[in-house]
Amino acid sequence: MGNKIYTIGREFGSGGKKVGEELAKRLDIKLYDKELLQHAAKESGFCEEIFENHDEKPTNSFLYSLVMDTYSVSGYSSAPFLDMPLNHKVFLAQFETIKKIAAQESCVIVGRCADYALSENPDCINVFIHADMEKRMKEVSKRFNITENKAKDMIQKKDKQRASYYNYYTSKKWGDSMSYDMTLNAGKLGIDGCVDMILKYREILDTRKK
Repeated sequence: MGNKIYTIGREFGSGGKKVGEELAKRLDIKLYDKELLQHAAKESGFCEEIFENHDEKPTNSFLYSLVMDTYSVSGYSSAPFLDMPLNHKVFLAQFETIKKIAAQESCVIVGRCADYALSENPDCINVFIHADMEKRMKEVSKRFNITENKAKDMIQKKDKQRASYYNYYTSKKWGDSMSYDMTLNAGKLGIDGCVDMILKYREILDTRKK
């Protein structure tokens, strides 16, 4: 069996990154989140600030599938890649970085359509973490020291951004159970409970492969 990969999609304020961190800690493997931007920047030659500005942001440019088709044939140095919009270049650089990391080591990758990039990887488990709005409002309010009303506005804005980005690039639906192997309610299970469920799922999969 190959490297064990775990991708974590998450609602803003749900504790998704914490689940990823605890999972990585228990398995003694790396977690990639913002670090992925640094890797992509080094690989592609773009400055890291460009990745920060385009990180999980929605886009409204032309059909991405057409770009992917031309890119997959000819790569970074081709005219189609050089001529495409900057946000597509950023996505492709991250896409390639995710695939390279997964080929090199077992790891946890948070967000950035990693489940889509690794859709053909049989050893990848794709998880989506959610929680009810009240718990998320309290978490975001505490984290950013803002009122719960402002926290709710921030949550709705962030979720909308993530959904637009994911839906556009993957042709799947962000947060829909059909898009993932598991969807877990961190508000009810807690961080450790979510990690327990993910590890149990891996155990069952590994047993069936024997």
